[in-house]
Amino acid sequence: MAAAVRFLLKSAACSKASNVTNGVHSGLGPASLRLSPKCDPHSRTQTRHAAHFTFQADPTPTEYGQTQKMNLFQSITSALDNTLSKDPTAVIFGEDVAFGGVFRCTVGLRDKYGQDRVFNTPLCEQGIVGFGIGIAVTGATAVAEIQFADYIYPAFDQIVNEAAKYRYRSGNLFDCGSLTIRAPWGCVGHGSLYHSQSPEAFFAHCPGVKIVIPRSPVQAKGLLLSCIEDKNPCIFFEPKILYRAAVEQVPVEPYHIPLSQAEVLQEGSDVTLVAWGTQVHVMREVANMAQEKLGVSCELIDLQTILPWDTDTVCKVRCSSILYLICVSEEGQFNIYFLFIKSFHIITWAASSSNTSI
Repeated sequence: MAAAVRFLLKSAACSKASNVTNGVHSGLGPASLRLSPKCDPHSRTQTRHAAHFTFQADPTPTEYGQTQKMNLFQSITSALDNTLSKDPTAVIFGEDVAFGGVFRCTVGLRDKYGQDRVFNTPLCEQGIVGFGIGIAVTGATAVAEIQFADYIYPAFDQIVNEAAKYRYRSGNLFDCGSLTIRAPWGCVGHGSLYHSQSPEAFFAHCPGVKIVIPRSPVQAKGLLLSCIEDKNPCIFFEPKILYRAAVEQVPVEPYHIPLSQAEVLQEGSDVTLVAWGTQVHVMREVANMAQEKLGVSCELIDLQTILPWDTDTVCKVRCSSILYLICVSEEGQFNIYFLFIKSFHIITWAASSSNTSI
């Protein structure tokens, strides 16, 4: 977070010294994006930065009826419970889900709905997704769990070459649109390389599949239910650092939050910050610090759906002359895939919520 503020400070200094050409500041270039000596990968000593953030709950929704205090994993359980109760064809499967899962997201569901609807699979991610595709093609609702997003790569071929293309290759005669793949995602601070990854960028270039990442319990339940009922295969990444840290009043009954619709959380006129998942809370603090220390007015957008993303909300120019657009992800180098109009300064920013160097 501090690194992002340092970047804004440097950018502000460059902007004051630069000229304006065709409505675009020319001073913010490669020089302003150069890493500091501390972050230079060729330097002898490496500095590890821990980015602190505080979860900020959203206002309690009133339009969906009774609410109950839930953390993020409990809101996931509630969404899955609603699905199994409403849809008799729905099944949930994955490694250890019958026992409640390593993060307890499916706890109690096998006892309530039976072992034919909530069951374990072998440790084979390719098989889990392939099995889910087969179930979805028959018209049933399949909710597959990959135990950690880091282990989704063995299923990459099934997702990209089979699930995403099933409707296209059959000329819309068949599809597996009722498949949803859940996976715990992102850093926790102690997960090391196999339990900390954010692989959304690998799938963001693949038409035929939707990618969703929530920021809070209320968002998680509404977006997951929308994914499950969407007629396209969806990948739903769950920020595992928020499983217990994020607590809100969540509606008990089913409700839906539209996919491919970003949410403007804070209005601003100088800089637009785009984030998703955990990084939304990091950027909230960055926006406040930028306003207090620099007088920079930051707009904050939660993208929510990574693919297909909400171009109308993100690309709407709110500034009179220039828009600095900073996209934030947890990955060290996020392969940005957005296409922007030429009047934008685009900056990709890696700001980990854990102990990854920035």
